[in-house]
Amino acid sequence: MTTFESLGLDPKLLRSIESAGYTTPTPIQLQAIPPVLAGRDVMGLAQTGTGKTAAFGLPLIHRLLTHPGRPAPKTVKALVLAPTRELVSQIAGNLETYVKGTRMKVTSVVGGASINRQTRTLAHGTDILVATPGRLIDLMDRRALRLDSARFLVLDEADQMLDMGFIHALRRIAPALGTPRQTMLFSATMPRQMTEIAAAYLDDPVRIEAARVGKPADRIVQGVHWAESRADKIRLLKQHLSAAPEGLALVFGRTKHGSEKLMKDLVKDGFRAVSIHGNKSQGQRERALRAFRAGEARILVATDVAARGIDIPGVSHVYNFDLPEVAENYVHRIGRTARAGADGDAVAFVSGSEIALLRQIEKLMKFSIPVIGGTRPAEEKPAPRAQRNSRRRQHRRRKPAA
Repeated sequence: MTTFESLGLDPKLLRSIESAGYTTPTPIQLQAIPPVLAGRDVMGLAQTGTGKTAAFGLPLIHRLLTHPGRPAPKTVKALVLAPTRELVSQIAGNLETYVKGTRMKVTSVVGGASINRQTRTLAHGTDILVATPGRLIDLMDRRALRLDSARFLVLDEADQMLDMGFIHALRRIAPALGTPRQTMLFSATMPRQMTEIAAAYLDDPVRIEAARVGKPADRIVQGVHWAESRADKIRLLKQHLSAAPEGLALVFGRTKHGSEKLMKDLVKDGFRAVSIHGNKSQGQRERALRAFRAGEARILVATDVAARGIDIPGVSHVYNFDLPEVAENYVHRIGRTARAGADGDAVAFVSGSEIALLRQIEKLMKFSIPVIGGTRPAEEKPAPRAQRNSRRRQHRRRKPAA
């Protein structure tokens, strides 16, 4: 059996991960740690929950320990970029666990928090900076930090950064880093543009793959419940929530406005629900997650973007109130349950307008999700593009002047 010790990690790191309860490396860690320790660039395909942070964090810290010395003011030695505030917080928390017993410092910066406080913190320099791209550029524009001393770059959940339009931010950030540098890119999916990014920013990378894309955890019981309308979905969701009153439920909506409205509908009917999405401040998001983790709220309504980085082992049910428009996101969503060897249930409420999305999900998974209720509605065909554009133009013309 391969152990962390046999991978050649620094004894200080071994003590930290032992105290954290880590025993055996996961597949992504076994594949990623040796090439990172050897100084190779890495392109990793792995889903959330496979141990990615340790896969890049442990060898990164090991390499930094071989170059002792405190960072100069306003400088960083290593940069980790992630698409959402929650994921930045999760990564930084894990890295802080790994650096215990060393003199290394981990700092995180995200939007929605005080940029003046972040500027004061960065004035002292940091070993590892974990950041969202937008806030990092804000700090660069303020000359609050320099990246020319950074010799390590990690891009985590890179596919989600592409979806959120961060490619332009990356084009600004990457040239500011020092050279030569070691770059690690981790992604849950590998679209064509990801290959182009790898060619632009990685040097002869080692490609690793921890799990087949589109394969959900074996312990998740999936089901489809047909629904005629949004009102029908709300009725069905409340029935399912009432039938499992002790569990923690994660409910996914497609839009910020729709998710917030759904949360308020649930609260109005006596359910203990909170929500997180892009319209929430950082403080509101953190309070909602704390309440959910503590069981004070047993339902968390979230959008895909906000939910990246949520790792709560006790989630027993995932409900897809709206199917995602990207099939891979369905796998990420339901992967929030059945963590750490537990069982989990995933139910999707599907209307006629979502049948094509369901087919894409089933094609990706190579699996037909069992129907657990309802009557299959007639499939609603999307309007032709020209017709949709015409409707948008008419809608804009009808809007009153501000």
